Amino acid sequence: MGLNREQIAQRIAKELKDGMYVNLGIGVPTLVANFVPEDIEIELQSENGMLGIGPFPAEANVDPDLINAGKQTVTLRTGGSFFDSALSFGMIRAGKVDLTVLGAMEISDQGDIANWKVPGKMVKGMGGAMDLVASAKNIIVAMMHTDKEGNSKLLPECSLPITGLKCVKRVVTDLGYFEITPEGFLLKEYAPGVTVEEIKAKTAGRLVIADDVKEMNV
Repeated sequence: MGLNREQIAQRIAKELKDGMYVNLGIGVPTLVANFVPEDIEIELQSENGMLGIGPFPAEANVDPDLINAGKQTVTLRTGGSFFDSALSFGMIRAGKVDLTVLGAMEISDQGDIANWKVPGKMVKGMGGAMDLVASAKNIIVAMMHTDKEGNSKLLPECSLPITGLKCVKRVVTDLGYFEITPEGFLLKEYAPGVTVEEIKAKTAGRLVIADDVKEMNV
């Protein structure tokens, strides 16, 4: 069983704190915008030049001029703003982003991330991820635990080109919620319908089970 894409985003949304400036990468991370808790105020930033992004629009309210970095139509909250890429990446490189949520192809048990490959393969270049992993104060990765062949994507070392070294703090996969520690992946929560033994079998990197490990509430 495990989590679907929306449930991964829903679990990550629980990590948002009031007052945060947050950047959402393409893919599953963009879905986090739909699950921001109602009792907090955050600012969602997109590297193509938007601040104040809201949830995805209903079909009747789509505005084709409002596009995020993943080429998806979005909404803009009251007070939102637009700017050029130079200013957008100036915000990122100056460390103004409190949290970035990124997808990944591989994560090492030391917190290294690989989320791009050569043009024509998987993803056409690194996009803004290189700046985000170098500058964001906190990085959470949203990803599937294994590839289509069933091979673990949580590894001792990344085999694909590295985007950033020792920068990822937490990982949410379809199987569980992990923190990156000096001892490796620390399993804090397992997805409903998933066992700890299954997670052990599907994790190639070093894995530690938290004493207080529990079933995830989504």
